[in-house]
Parts: sequence; C-alpha cells; structure tokens
Amino acid sequence: MGEQSGLANRDVLIMDIRPVEDGDIEAVVALWESCDLLRPWNDPHADIARARAAPQSKIFVMADQDGTIVASIMAGDDGHRGWPYYVAVSPDRRGEGLGKAIMEHAEVWLKTGGVTKVNLMIRGGNPVQAFYEAVGYQVEDRIVMAKWLAEPPLHDEPPKLDVTITYLEMLEQPVRGPARPPRLTEKIALMRAERPTVGFYRYLYNAVGESWLWYERNQLSDEALTAIIQDEKVEVCVLYYGGTPAGYAELDLRQDGEVELAYFGLIPDYIGLGLGSYLLDWAIDAAWSRKPSRLWVHTCSLDHPAALPVYQKAGFTPYDQETVKIPESRSNSAGPVQ
Repeated sequence: MGEQSGLANRDVLIMDIRPVEDGDIEAVVALWESCDLLRPWNDPHADIARARAAPQSKIFVMADQDGTIVASIMAGDDGHRGWPYYVAVSPDRRGEGLGKAIMEHAEVWLKTGGVTKVNLMIRGGNPVQAFYEAVGYQVEDRIVMAKWLAEPPLHDEPPKLDVTITYLEMLEQPVRGPARPPRLTEKIALMRAERPTVGFYRYLYNAVGESWLWYERNQLSDEALTAIIQDEKVEVCVLYYGGTPAGYAELDLRQDGEVELAYFGLIPDYIGLGLGSYLLDWAIDAAWSRKPSRLWVHTCSLDHPAALPVYQKAGFTPYDQETVKIPESRSNSAGPVQ
C-alpha cells in the first residue's frame, strides 16, 4: 500500500467511508490493481462477492467529494480474531492519512461485533510494515502456513502458445567469398562490445527482439545477465549504420568444440536494407574463425517467416524440431533475418 502514518487531515474527515456498493466494484478492482494487490490465484470479483455475502465480513471504501474511490479495506471476523485484507490507498493520495482513517473505521466495525484482537498478514516484498506499526500493530512470533482446498481456477493460468522450435547446424564453413556489406548511403561498421553494460545490452535485446517476443534475457537479474554477456567466451557483435546500432549477433563459445549463434537480428528501422544477410554472413565467418566442429542456431514459429529459409540458404541444416507450450507473449528465438 505504501501509506505513510500521520493524522487524518480535514479532507479525510469529510470523506465518505461506507460499505462497497454494486457501482463501486470495478473502481475497487482498479484501485487494488494500481496498488499491486492482485495475484493470478485470487479473483478480485469473487473475493468481493464472497465478502459481501458473508455477514461476518465487510468491504469499506472511501470516496472523495467527487465520488472517486481513493481507499478500501476488507475486514472479516473468523470467530476468534479480526483480519484486514485489501488495504489500499490510491497512489496519488498517499501521505494524507487516508490509510489510517479507513483502518480505524474497520477496527471500530470489528470491535462493535465483539472482536477483541486483529491479526494481519503482509506479503513478502510489500513495504508497509512501518505503516502498520505506526497505527498500533506489532510483529508477533507466529508461523503462517497455508493449504489449497481447491486448485486455483484454470482461467487464472497464463494462456499458452504452441511454438515450434527448429534447431539447425552447420558442420563446415560454407565455400564463398568474405561477407560483403551492401552499398548504402551511410557508413557501415561492425564492432564487438567489450564487456557490454547491462543497460546497453538490454537496449539491443529489446530493440531487436520486441517484435519477435524475446523474453528470456529479461527474466534474468542484472547480475546473472552480466555474468553471461561479460564472459570472455561470449561475443556480442554490434552492427552500426550511420553511427547508430542497427542490430547485433551474439556468439556463444562456452561449449567446447562448438559455437552457438545465440541471438541475431536487426532493429526494425533497419530491416529491408540488406544488412541482415551481411550480418549473418559475417557472424558465420567469425564463428568458423574459431575453428569449431560445428556452428548451430535455433529459430521458432514466432520468428519472421523468412528466418528459417534464410538460415538454410546460408548453409545451416535442420537436425531437430520440437513443439512446446510457452506463456503467451513470450518466446525465445534467434531473431529475424532480413
């Protein structure tokens, strides 16, 4: 929630604190979402309906003079202790004492119903302990345990995509001349990024991969990503066009005797200029200069439609294929070739 302690000011005192009504529900759900209180395994609409149907629980909302819902709390009596949930204050109204006011309102309602003590749970990572301590709560020596009596609804699971991944390899260097850049108006340069920073790498990764749903490197912490991209056996080679990054190829030499073309592609602004074929040929030549026993790459059905035939034209041969289910809007591929 992030609410700061302090006495309710005059505006708080004249705000309306009342039980939630039918017309409030979507605004309350939006408030909870803005406060990062929603989780896939909790359906907020179902939680609201169950709380409103039970006489021992109540959802209170605070509305400003315009009727906008700015705070909420769900309070319940389990027959032994009282419990608050979904304590939320609109992010742009924090520091005004709204959290303290709505907590006190719920506590009065619980006390009126015979509750003598209120317990609460704070999810790890929620920095609100100082707020609760300021309004009279204290940490007690307890262990919280939980058990699902019913599995979370299937519709709460992220949608899955069927993605076909094709693995290709090259067992000898293709017979052709050296890679030649296309004749364009701007200068073209290729340069290895020596010990690239995480910020620069993430820029390249997302600029190239966003259209093709790259996601795996974004799931890594900065420390884990740094360990990969600054490894002396990982080479991030950046293509510049007119002095600005246009794409990159990443060669992974960490497996003895082979090289993986781990990531490869162009930033969309530079697709269609012939730079992709040049960068691919250059990356293949750079990989074979390390004298591996094989060079390999993988692409998937979320890539540009030309990716697979372009890899094959460059000399790669498919050796394996699999179909996997991945969370929607996520994939991992070698990138587009243009």
